Amino acid sequence: TSGTTGNPKGALHAHRCLLGHLPGVEMFHNFLGQPGDLMWTPADWAWIGGLMNTLMCAWHHGVPVVAHRARKYDPEEALALMARLGVRNTFMPPTALRLMSKLPPPRDRHALNLRSVASAGEPVGTELIQWGREALGLTINEFYGQTECNVVVATCAEIMEAKSGAMGRPAPGHAVDVIDGDGNILPPGREGDLACRAPDPVLLLEYWKNPAATQANLRDGWWRMGDTGYRDDEGYLWFVGRGDDVITSAGYRIGPGEIEDCLSRHPAVQLAAVIGVPDPIRTEAVKAFIVLMPGFEGGTTTERDIREFVKTRLSSHEYPRQIEFVDQLPMTATGKIKRKDLRDAERAKTGDT
Repeated sequence: TSGTTGNPKGALHAHRCLLGHLPGVEMFHNFLGQPGDLMWTPADWAWIGGLMNTLMCAWHHGVPVVAHRARKYDPEEALALMARLGVRNTFMPPTALRLMSKLPPPRDRHALNLRSVASAGEPVGTELIQWGREALGLTINEFYGQTECNVVVATCAEIMEAKSGAMGRPAPGHAVDVIDGDGNILPPGREGDLACRAPDPVLLLEYWKNPAATQANLRDGWWRMGDTGYRDDEGYLWFVGRGDDVITSAGYRIGPGEIEDCLSRHPAVQLAAVIGVPDPIRTEAVKAFIVLMPGFEGGTTTERDIREFVKTRLSSHEYPRQIEFVDQLPMTATGKIKRKDLRDAERAKTGDT
């Protein structure tokens, strides 16, 4: 696992996992295996997103996969590579796409031939979906999974509406829903634990030599993904946040994804991460850590401008009451923001444990 919420764990999978990935991957690549398909991802093949979402499922369909690993991800170089080689299908984590979206319109400089772009690992958000349609000429297909139970929810723009902010619907062959603490399925609109019905071909056999961790997640016939979300009336699943990432402020439960998505629309913001920090009145206050675009300087004016930008676009309880400008954000090797590291650093400042 990538270690988003703690130390990475080994996930033992069976060979069935290979075939179990196919329905979801075929969905988010708009029926992978079309004539001329050519796959590339900036994601390392050493994690399940690169290995299964890209390499193995492409090979199953006879789709060639470009092997290229840059020393460091550069969005301009990624665009040039895809144009030069005629890449048709790509899996890109949202962070990679956000960095790309800050560049001038890519099709003004590169003869791209993309047919499908898939993204997961963090919420994609409305801003990136809109950017993809305008800048790339396609709808980015969001999907959902984790090393332990991967690609169980997906979007396929060719056969279903891609709702901005939604992860998609359960992929064929997988039963995914929102449950309460006792394993009961919740009605539409009710927030609860995202879970996959066991057994499932993409579900791990066990955490390697860690039966306690396996049993903690596998209960009542469900594998609990460790995330909260809800299902709408049309069966789409919506991500609220990792269990530890959800912010409780003045009685509201706030997911960081929507705030981070809003922040990324501001021209001064390159990357953003949001956490809850202790607050004597609200329980927690929303705090944003922001990496600025080149040419912008942090300070009270920029901070005030960013805060007002969010206030006019989201609910009053969601704007960041605290903002800290940083040079970089703690990230996993797979491009996910390590909010736990930010929370731990905040606790260390105040002496909380």
